[in-house]
Amino acid sequence: MNKRAAVLCGAVLVAAGTLTAVPAEANAPRAAEPAATTNLATKPAWKKCGTTDYPTLQCASLKVPLDHANPHGQKITLALSRVPHTAKRYQGPLLVNPGGPGGSGLTLAGFVASALPKSVAAQYDVIGFDPRGVGASKPALNCGPGHFDPARPDPRPATPAAETANLARAKSFAAACGKKYARVLPYLDTVSAAEDMDWIRRALGAERITYFGYSYGTYLGAVYARRHPERVRRAILDSVVDPTGVWYDSNLAQDHAFDDRHRAFMKWVAKHNATYRLGTDPARVEARWYAMRAALAGKPARGTVGAAELEDTFLPGGYYNGYWPHLAEAFAAYVNDKDPDPLVEAYEDFGAVDAADENGYSIYTAVQCRDAAWPRDWRQWSKDNWAVYAKAPFLTWNNAWYNAPCAFWPTDSLKPVNIANGHLPPVLLFQATHDAATPYQGAATVHRLLRRSSLVVEAGGGNHGITLSGNTCLDKHLAAYLTDGTVPRGSGGVDAVCKALPDPKPLTTRASGASRGATLHGLLGFRG
Repeated sequence: MNKRAAVLCGAVLVAAGTLTAVPAEANAPRAAEPAATTNLATKPAWKKCGTTDYPTLQCASLKVPLDHANPHGQKITLALSRVPHTAKRYQGPLLVNPGGPGGSGLTLAGFVASALPKSVAAQYDVIGFDPRGVGASKPALNCGPGHFDPARPDPRPATPAAETANLARAKSFAAACGKKYARVLPYLDTVSAAEDMDWIRRALGAERITYFGYSYGTYLGAVYARRHPERVRRAILDSVVDPTGVWYDSNLAQDHAFDDRHRAFMKWVAKHNATYRLGTDPARVEARWYAMRAALAGKPARGTVGAAELEDTFLPGGYYNGYWPHLAEAFAAYVNDKDPDPLVEAYEDFGAVDAADENGYSIYTAVQCRDAAWPRDWRQWSKDNWAVYAKAPFLTWNNAWYNAPCAFWPTDSLKPVNIANGHLPPVLLFQATHDAATPYQGAATVHRLLRRSSLVVEAGGGNHGITLSGNTCLDKHLAAYLTDGTVPRGSGGVDAVCKALPDPKPLTTRASGASRGATLHGLLGFRG
């Protein structure tokens, strides 16, 4: 998991009881802030925190209300980062978010500032932040240390024992969150995170902000814009969440899309049979992959990579095809040479979980389980997921168990935000046609709901997170928009089309440096 996050729900409330809070009306635009609260967001004290890659990065912290309905009450701390502007022409703060929920945005500020054309980045203070509960923000959640320790039960509940084991894990995780974080769980949701963004705006002394969000960050940005339309100067939404499916239905839709991407990977492996020796027929290659899965379910590689960990390892290939050569090498070594070591190494690179991932997963579940209603009857989950599995077996049950704590979550749920908005400047949307994590329909829906928005499509692309990843056509639209607000205007529901980058080639050397796309996808993570 090292760079990841997904969704699902069920039957019994945890013993800790249901935690409740009365949220502000999620769909209502906010009135101008009362004079009594305008000065509560104190100016950040920036300090140098540069790295080798991002030497001009600065860091600070900001206290915000745990409960925005009580701005004078208990405070929590957000961690901020900044790459300051250097040009004479200053266009204000550019807030960036990598998605999740649960993704840390501190390093993303450095990446965005370095990946944009210098003349464009120089006009903005690029601002990163760890949302409430995430990373360097305080408190930072970790509900279940060791929850993903290998080898986990087989995700496919083919026996009552397998289902019981996975249900026990989901229930215990939800119960642990309720026990450890009862005070804060009712305030971990997208609406609260959007209100935090407005405290950041005020602390920066900005009348309006420009926003740039990937993946879940597109939903966060749309919610902010719904609540504070007068505070949005520009907004870029890349790989767009369908706001009408949050979150249970969206994850079932993901399962079909990820199965398609996995089969695209099988086709790529077959195309390069001269390298991988797994067959020229994609169906045959896919059968060998599932045979590998069955073998690992019975005997995990080095006691570590079982069926669940195998799926975790290959999931990133559905987000970014730059990982395909590495995954194909591990696949071929296990099948052809009976060598499990490359597979274990790939798991450690792409699938294994560290403390930062545990924090990200804790926030992921806390926000998504709170944001919207999930089925509380596990029989509904079982029925829905077996139906999807029949057509899309690759990720369905892995994804189901990843989200299953929402079936037992110890808070009540909010209503999804209606993000429809006719009060914004033009918003720029980017979407690949074959994106699995946020399928194309989400972008089409948001394009319709945000009046005057402009949709740029990467035709034939399957990656998730497509700007600043090497496609110069996409990046030209991004740079023009950030420079002077220019957006393309087309017809037929799409405003501009860019050709997808070609699929990768097999590795020719182990020493090649990371591409910009790989760097970005390491920051965006998986399942978010």
